[in-house]
Amino acid sequence: MSEEEPSKEEKPETTGGIEYECASCAARVTAEQLAVTPEIKCPICGYRILRKVRPPIVRHVKAR
Repeated sequence: MSEEEPSKEEKPETTGGIEYECASCAARVTAEQLAVTPEIKCPICGYRILRKVRPPIVRHVKAR
C-alpha cells in the first residue's frame, strides 16, 4: 500500500489546477505559484496581464 500512495499524490500534480499564461512572454504559471507572491504578475517578466489557459477538451451540449 505504501507504493500506491505516492502515485495518488502525483496524479493531482500532473493534472494540475488552473494555469495562466503571461500576455507578454507567454510563460505558463499555475495558480499555486501566483498564490505565493503578494501581487498577481508574471514571475519571469513582471507583466501584470495574465490569461487563463483553457483545456483542449471540447464539450458538446445537446440543445433541448
